Amino acid sequence: MATINFLMANKKSIHKNPLIERKVNIITMGCSKNLVDSEQLAHQLEINDFKVYHESKAPQPITIINTCGFILDAKEESIAKILECVQLKNDHKIQVLIVYGCLAERYKNDLIKEIPEVDAVFGSNALESILHFMEATFFPEKLLNRKTATPQHYAYLKISEGCSHQCAFCAIPQIRGKQISKSIPTLKQEAEILADQGVKELILVAQDLSFYGFDLQKNLQLPTLVDTLAKIDALKWIRLHYLYPNSFPLQLLDIIKEHPNICHYLDIPIQHISDSVLQQMNRKITGDEIRKLLDTIKSKIPDIALRTSLIVGFPNETKKDFQQLADFVQEGYFDRLGVFTYSHEENTPAAKHLTDKISTKEKIKRQEQIMDIQHNVSWHKNQQKIGQTQQIIIDEINDKYAVGRTEFDSPEVDNTTIIQTSTNINIQVGSFYTAKIIGANAFDLEAEII
Repeated sequence: MATINFLMANKKSIHKNPLIERKVNIITMGCSKNLVDSEQLAHQLEINDFKVYHESKAPQPITIINTCGFILDAKEESIAKILECVQLKNDHKIQVLIVYGCLAERYKNDLIKEIPEVDAVFGSNALESILHFMEATFFPEKLLNRKTATPQHYAYLKISEGCSHQCAFCAIPQIRGKQISKSIPTLKQEAEILADQGVKELILVAQDLSFYGFDLQKNLQLPTLVDTLAKIDALKWIRLHYLYPNSFPLQLLDIIKEHPNICHYLDIPIQHISDSVLQQMNRKITGDEIRKLLDTIKSKIPDIALRTSLIVGFPNETKKDFQQLADFVQEGYFDRLGVFTYSHEENTPAAKHLTDKISTKEKIKRQEQIMDIQHNVSWHKNQQKIGQTQQIIIDEINDKYAVGRTEFDSPEVDNTTIIQTSTNINIQVGSFYTAKIIGANAFDLEAEII
């Protein structure tokens, strides 16, 4: 059985460890950008003759947790996962436990002190350091290759790292640094590698897609990038996630209209609509400017699906501010919507200069009120889809039905489309089908293949 003679490093010493089987389980917490990092690490380990699993159901001798440290809930989930693995280590089901990523970047010393069972702690962008710790060779020429954790037919493409914005509530610039964009030729090559592996749906992610390329050429390069990627024939769908509204490149709308393989779907996090709250958040945009942008998008691409994220309970958010937000959501601009309660994050501008005086109970009440409004909006929007014919991609199949998505739905976060499998059609995962929508509720559609 293949084994490795590990050098165990922690805050106290470096010492030889007994022979350990070369099997690694990588557990990813948080966002799709973290998932891309995990996939990159997994491929580097595989070419070093490790057997690598993503989210293995059975414990593996070596466990690596890629943590999230963005907001309180995410931090708590990451800590809970670490402690769960510590227990498995105490039960001798895990031999080596490594923690890295955003939480480790922010709280490395605390983790080393409070959870000594963890054998090594690394921050973000630590791929080479992790490989060195594991006595593995770093292959920089293989960085565009990944062992994907998603189903074979879709994958994420991280087009930049970090963020150059200074939103008052956000710790990402502290954790990940300023924006560093990958070049268009590099991203095209990475996309082509994924397409050659069978990826049909490419989902572009970054902390802010809108600002892509500004650090490279002092102008917004996203339209050029998307135009380039859309010419890769094997990519049937290209989906865009997380475009800040204050730097949205309007030329992108023409690119979307030009290429049929770019999904009529945009994720635009507005966070709020009240000018007072937006100003305190340092979002560098007004409520009227947000409305104007959304109206422009919908006039250019009438059938586009818009997703957003909001924050309620931001310091000094008055009842009037909140009601303004609730009224705006009621107008139905957004097909998909997520709501976060404000989390006071250390060393952010909001934490330094504002008092978090809105109670947790009130924050949750506001969150639930917004979601109730959006539930009604989503129900009405989905009812209007009944009778329509749409392209569906199949994500999974079980004994009774298949689960797919329309171009207006991103995996994991949006509507699913349920298709009964008791037909004469041989439905396959990763394939596209023309289907008629025959039923709907607030968050799911039902369809039959034509």
